[in-house]
Amino acid sequence: MTADLEILRNVEQFLFLEADCLDRHAYDEWLDLWDDDPLYWVPCNDDDTDPGERISLIYERRQQIEQRIRRLAGKHAHAQDPKSRLMRVVSNVRIHESTEVQVLAASAFVLGEIRRDRQVVWFGRNLHTLTRHGDGFRMKQKKVLLLNNDSPMGNLQFLI
Repeated sequence: MTADLEILRNVEQFLFLEADCLDRHAYDEWLDLWDDDPLYWVPCNDDDTDPGERISLIYERRQQIEQRIRRLAGKHAHAQDPKSRLMRVVSNVRIHESTEVQVLAASAFVLGEIRRDRQVVWFGRNLHTLTRHGDGFRMKQKKVLLLNNDSPMGNLQFLI
């Protein structure tokens, strides 16, 4: 039981670190949290849709993730000028599976975004596949299940 609590606590700290990087627009730090062959996926219209058959809001491997970060960090990211002010709360962290190689974890989040005097609140769940890396973790896969992924929404102009 103590080992389970230690794993849970370590995963929570990792997820809190990721949230902090995203909220601060610390893109290079966030990229360092990823495994060498990652998948970043935000489904659209259904949580379990096949990304090979249906459109996703985001379905990216490392090269596309790096391109997204370069665009957001560049001088010509007009959709993020000024940058959104972000604050997320990560909660309800649960471990679904833990082996010597990886951990499957789920969490809930509430994300507040303020930009140009407009406030938007995003709700969702994250499903992380974490690989063990030294004393910590790296993200192998992150699947973001937005609560309103079947409703019309504006473009995501930041990392969710």
